[in-house]
Amino acid sequence: MHTHNDPLPRQQSAGLEGGATVQTAARRRSASFGSDTMGSAMGPVLQWLQDVAAVSILKVRRTLFQAAVLFCVLVLLLWVSIFLYGSFYYSYMPTVSFSTPVHFYYTSDCHDSEAALCSFPTANISFMKNERDHVMANGQPYRISLELEMPESPVNEKLGMFMVKMSSYTKGGKTVSSVGRSTMLHYRSSLLQTLSTFMFSPLLLTGMTEQKQLIEVELFSDYKTNAYEPTAGAVIEIHSKRVQIYSSQLRIHAYFTGIRYVLYNFPLTSAVIGVTTNFAFLSVIVLFSYLQFIWGGLWPPDQVRVRVMMGDNTRIQQRTEEARKRMEKENSQKELDGSKVIESVQSDFQGNYMVAELSSERPSVLSHASGPDTPDTKEEGSHDSKELEEIDGLHMLDGCLLLPNQGETTLRQRPGPWMSL
Repeated sequence: MHTHNDPLPRQQSAGLEGGATVQTAARRRSASFGSDTMGSAMGPVLQWLQDVAAVSILKVRRTLFQAAVLFCVLVLLLWVSIFLYGSFYYSYMPTVSFSTPVHFYYTSDCHDSEAALCSFPTANISFMKNERDHVMANGQPYRISLELEMPESPVNEKLGMFMVKMSSYTKGGKTVSSVGRSTMLHYRSSLLQTLSTFMFSPLLLTGMTEQKQLIEVELFSDYKTNAYEPTAGAVIEIHSKRVQIYSSQLRIHAYFTGIRYVLYNFPLTSAVIGVTTNFAFLSVIVLFSYLQFIWGGLWPPDQVRVRVMMGDNTRIQQRTEEARKRMEKENSQKELDGSKVIESVQSDFQGNYMVAELSSERPSVLSHASGPDTPDTKEEGSHDSKELEEIDGLHMLDGCLLLPNQGETTLRQRPGPWMSL
């Protein structure tokens, strides 16, 4: 029984295997067809993406280049603005303060037994920088003071009041102004001196401090130099032969008003405002230059006027050319008519049988040929004269109108891209 039933399961298994194979092949065909369809559909999309990416990269590169150029221009304008403000500040602001040591000299060839000088201590001060520039600006008020460093010695304490005189002069040695001020040491009692000596004894012993006073004498509170007679120097005298001085300094300080006051007392704010103003001004100049280069200017009515005038000239030239062509055409037509008449006369002469009639009809023919042609010639002559007059009128119009227009155009037109018309 098993031998009879074996072929059926084998056939069933073979059928199942064949069906599975067919399904697998169908799946492969459908998969390959789907992949081909997707590939054919994705091709234009990829090409479009590539084009979009190329255009985007080009735009990004162009934008970066324009941004780099703009950044360089802005940096250049900023540096130029800072340079201009610095130049203005350096040229407009005078010397704020000037300080110079004062070295006194006196004579010592006298035979005085007392411990005193033979003459008043005198010093000569120059108000010139580098032997060329003046320290003090013309019209600017200055405060001039003298600082005297004097020891608290018994001689100076007994000296009391003494005079300090200053006389300013020009390059030629002419005295411009002179002033005298009195001064003295500040009073300190013996008890105060003892206490201060006891308190500052360590510093005094080490030499870090000294028993001295700094006396400031204000010589001029509002000194102004004259532009016609600028101050070149000054002579300082101390009217005392017993004075004792360690050192001295002459100080000149300017008092500013107006713009100079703002520039000196508010330097940061003034710098910001000045640089910003210069930057805005230079930016406007660069913008106008760019518009002049690109558009040829900001006001195009000149361009319209030049184009209209050029159109009028062109129309007049066209009318002149049309008149000339019409005259040439009529002249050629007259020549053709004359040649036809001559050919007809020659054909009449060639006929032998028309010899007698030709001799009798010649006057009529000639009269017929000359009669109708005479008014035509007159009319043609008048027409030609009219054409010539019209052309001459056009030339005269051209000469009267074009020349002034051309001159006017030459004077009023501005160079620009539209002038390439």
